[in-house]
Amino acid sequence: MSQFARSPVTAVLGPTNTGKTHLAVERMCGHASGMIGFPLRLLAREVYDRVVRMKGVESVGLITGEEKILPPKAKWLLCTAESMPLEREVAFVGLDEAQLGADPERGHVFTDRLLRARGYAETMILGSDSMKPMLKTLVPDAEIIGRPRFSTLSYAGAKKLSRLPRRSAIVAFSAEEVYAVAEALRRLRGGAAVVMGALSPRTRNAQVAMFQAGEVDYLVATDAIGMGLNMDVSHVAFASLSKFDGRRQRRLTVAEMAQIAGRAGRHQKDGTFGALHDEGPSAFTPEEVLALEAHKVPRLEHLYWREGEPDFDSIDALVASLEAKPREEVLRAAPEAVDLAVLKRLAEEDWVRARVRSPRMVARLWAACGLPDFRKLGVDPHARFVGRLFGHLSEANGHVPHQWFADEIQRLDNMAGDVETLAGRIAAARSWAYIAHRADWLQDPIHWAERTRAIEEKLSDALHASLTQRFVDKRTTVLLRQIGADASNLPVTIGPEGEVSVEEHPLGTIHGFRFTVQPDARAADKRMLLAAAEKRLAGEYRKRGEALINAADTELVIVPRRRPGPSLESSNAESGPRPSPGNNTVEWRGSAIAELRPGPNLVRPKIVLDRALDILDPPVRNAVQARLEGWFAAQVARQLPSLSKLDAASRDPEAGGPLRALANALLDAGGLLPRRAAAALVEGLDADARKRLRAIGITIGTLDLFAPGLLKPGAAKWRRELMALAEAPPEGSTVLPRNAPGADLAHGFRPLGAQAVRVDLVERIARAAHDARQGRKPFMPDSALATSIGLTPETLARLMAQLGFKAARARESEPQRWIWQGLTPIAKPRAAPTDNAFAVLAGLRGG
Repeated sequence: MSQFARSPVTAVLGPTNTGKTHLAVERMCGHASGMIGFPLRLLAREVYDRVVRMKGVESVGLITGEEKILPPKAKWLLCTAESMPLEREVAFVGLDEAQLGADPERGHVFTDRLLRARGYAETMILGSDSMKPMLKTLVPDAEIIGRPRFSTLSYAGAKKLSRLPRRSAIVAFSAEEVYAVAEALRRLRGGAAVVMGALSPRTRNAQVAMFQAGEVDYLVATDAIGMGLNMDVSHVAFASLSKFDGRRQRRLTVAEMAQIAGRAGRHQKDGTFGALHDEGPSAFTPEEVLALEAHKVPRLEHLYWREGEPDFDSIDALVASLEAKPREEVLRAAPEAVDLAVLKRLAEEDWVRARVRSPRMVARLWAACGLPDFRKLGVDPHARFVGRLFGHLSEANGHVPHQWFADEIQRLDNMAGDVETLAGRIAAARSWAYIAHRADWLQDPIHWAERTRAIEEKLSDALHASLTQRFVDKRTTVLLRQIGADASNLPVTIGPEGEVSVEEHPLGTIHGFRFTVQPDARAADKRMLLAAAEKRLAGEYRKRGEALINAADTELVIVPRRRPGPSLESSNAESGPRPSPGNNTVEWRGSAIAELRPGPNLVRPKIVLDRALDILDPPVRNAVQARLEGWFAAQVARQLPSLSKLDAASRDPEAGGPLRALANALLDAGGLLPRRAAAALVEGLDADARKRLRAIGITIGTLDLFAPGLLKPGAAKWRRELMALAEAPPEGSTVLPRNAPGADLAHGFRPLGAQAVRVDLVERIARAAHDARQGRKPFMPDSALATSIGLTPETLARLMAQLGFKAARARESEPQRWIWQGLTPIAKPRAAPTDNAFAVLAGLRGG
């Protein structure tokens, strides 16, 4: 292999974090021209940006499979190892991560560059100490320089995700595992940046910039992080210690572990490494820990090789040369790569052999087979795609059809979708970018290269946004950072509408004494946000508690939780209607602060503070409790004075047993009770008790006992709310259709046939009838009162019957009007008359 040596070769070997890449860039820029091959497109792009700042954009080129920036005067080139233009004469050539020659998938590329890539002034090979025996055998004249690590790398043990220090990188070995770890970090620590080799440079740079700027404190990456990507990482944690290498799942080698762990620390800043598990296959062995800390990696025993200048005389000659055995003992034939597998598939096609009849077409077929399988479709699907591509390259003018290319990239110009969908589109876009950067594959390659670049950039921006949205919660990051510094200094601010935020990141909203986490916070975040915010909201709660204690009566309102109340017809005729229990709430400034639960009676409910007020100190809670009880008693005394007085009478030992019993019955019924249900209690009242009852405001009516004041709109509303009655009758109503809302005794209306009449008006008609009669003589009451109220003749007839009158006869001139006769003794009322021959033994009951 010595015939390739055209300049001194220097090998700079050592562990990671030794500045080898920086040294190579400086040496290259010291020459008139130069070229460095890197293992990753991302790393080539990173170094390209650095050299552009040093030499200017017109003097620097970037060559990768999917991207080519090659100004006419470019002197310094940054490339992926596969894309290095070896035919180009340059003063300096560098090869980074040369130990990748031992990689089964790409190793033959790095071995070929190690053997054939030379600068005419200087050649530099960068790699790990494991390369020494290989270099001494393959490049015996190379000067080997050891490069020690600038800082210490030490084992920090196993740490769970929740305990990882800030500025940590977590390394996983599949996209699914990367996403799972990033999702867990979003919940536990506010989020993480994501770096994978499959990301476009634009997405990767945006994610890394977020990490470098401190917007997130964690980075989740694949083993691509070990390939020279420069980031300020203090700790590297391994999510697992095994990977799928394309053929099988295997444990990482010590060299691979060292490559990744070595990214911890920067220049002279020490770093640490560890795992997420302290036992099992995902834990380090003591021997591995010792080797990593001492930077002792096993020497490589072989490298993979494949002919770098194959025979293009025919397809068979090409395949044979690519499968040739190496002549050096330390070299091993490379396993069959995707490009060779695709070539063999296409070689079985008759149409392919028919078109490949010259060395030029053989070379063109091999170039098409070199299209990487960016989408990871597998050999057969990828071979079909390459076959279609070669079909176009081998017919007509040898160019890919404009319409096919345009249609395919237009289909990718779609920014919708989740992380996986966008990543898939970017992978597909890379295939078309690779095609566009082949100068002889398209009629207008510059135009299409720019078009694919624009689409990839748009997809990259969308992917970055999607990754950030999915795996980063800046609110939680800031919150945890503040808590980590000093929980007592958490900068919680409260806006005029109760918006709670930390450094302009919204956490939630405080309504009354209840803090509600932002709706977009996931379930796993809520407990942490709730606890963190409420630590700093204690002062605000105390202020609100004091404001509630001193609040004006008008700031407190009762909000009913209505339940359907029973109608008169559904009630026991002797016991009267009883309200369905319902727990009303007391609100202050629009927030529930207490609940009215059943107590001794209607006007003395049990006031139970809302659980949200548990946040208050006990003295403040007790003061709030006393304030609400005093407010409620005052409101009842003002709005429902008769009920308040009934309550006092029910507890007054001097009121006497019958009055106290009747007062309790009236309270249970909300101050309105059918007289039949309380007949015995009414009969037991003496003159003083009746007088006191009238002073309270209770009327002992012909048919009902009621307090007229309770029928007024304001009092009626309070009464309905306390009794949790259902739909209210229209305000100011005197007569309602029988099926109308509130047409029952519970709401103060007595049903009479097709109508329901307000009980105080029933009593007025009863009094008028009593005043109009003359003993048992037939009489005709004045119908003007009933008509003015809105009673129909049928309703009046039913009412007169219930009052204890019988229909004597109808007037001949006005058949709809009746002459009535009152009888004694008292008897059960009968239905309204339907004909002239009608008799009822009843008498008007006195009050």
